[in-house]
Amino acid sequence: MEERLDLAPCGYVTISQEGMLIDMNKTFLQMIGFSFDDLSQKHIETIMSKTNQFIFHTYFYPYIRLYGHMEELFLSLQHKDGQSIPVLLNGKKATREGADVIDCVLVSMGKRIGYEQEIRLAKKQLEEAFREKELALSKLEELHEEIEEKQEKLLELNSKLEKLAITDKLTGLKNRRYFHIKLEEMIIQYEQKGQAFSLCLIDIDHFKQVNDTWGHTMGDQVLEQLAKIADLTVRPVDTLLRYGGEEFIVLLPFTNAQQAKNQGERLRQEIEAADWVIGEVTISMGIATYTSEDTHASVVEKADQALYYSKRNGRNRITHIDDL
Repeated sequence: MEERLDLAPCGYVTISQEGMLIDMNKTFLQMIGFSFDDLSQKHIETIMSKTNQFIFHTYFYPYIRLYGHMEELFLSLQHKDGQSIPVLLNGKKATREGADVIDCVLVSMGKRIGYEQEIRLAKKQLEEAFREKELALSKLEELHEEIEEKQEKLLELNSKLEKLAITDKLTGLKNRRYFHIKLEEMIIQYEQKGQAFSLCLIDIDHFKQVNDTWGHTMGDQVLEQLAKIADLTVRPVDTLLRYGGEEFIVLLPFTNAQQAKNQGERLRQEIEAADWVIGEVTISMGIATYTSEDTHASVVEKADQALYYSKRNGRNRITHIDDL
């Protein structure tokens, strides 16, 4: 395997159409504690629990056969010491040396702060549903309708897991992980169709003082109220997200620099004019409009520079990177 893939910051494996492990990078092997010889030509399901084997069969193979790819399937692999390793799996069909194979990228999820309890509950429900389904399968003919109901329940539970992974628990907005997915989509639209878009990075002014003076419970209420006001203010086509802490992002499609500044100013005024329990709440904003010279990282960096300028020059204002 090429060195850049062998040392990639995520697991990378190649499996046959039947699911046999053909190639694996070092990151993947370190992730699960096995050696290459331990797993070579073994079925990938040998490092999955029965529940995850069922999920793999239910989602991965049908999607690969129908569409040629699978995106963001949530699974748990079994470490050599028995530990469960949660991962997001992306797979894509390919042909090498005349043989059909499937390339897979596995990203370790680690601890999912804020969602751990919900995910454990959903996993428990999933395992219970699977045990019930196994029992139903022994009476397939007379319990056919019940099996179909359990299948729907499994789909709903997996959908719940996917939603938890991209949703901010406090505000109900999409989170930072979804931001990167959406930004990549908008960059592709720009490159393929020339669709202009802008990115607004928002920071609540003096938010630390809110927590220090009023406590974190009131700080959370401020974040929730700001999210509601912003959600009502942005356009239906815009994407509002909580970037982290007191920072929010608005992705503005079909928007040039001047239009983005107009939209940003409208939001700033709505926040300033709102009725806040703690008195006055204001925001500072940095805006960048994507250009052909930008990348995923550079457009965020430009918005951050513009935000820093707003904060340094009095706060409660918006700055477009083009104006610096």
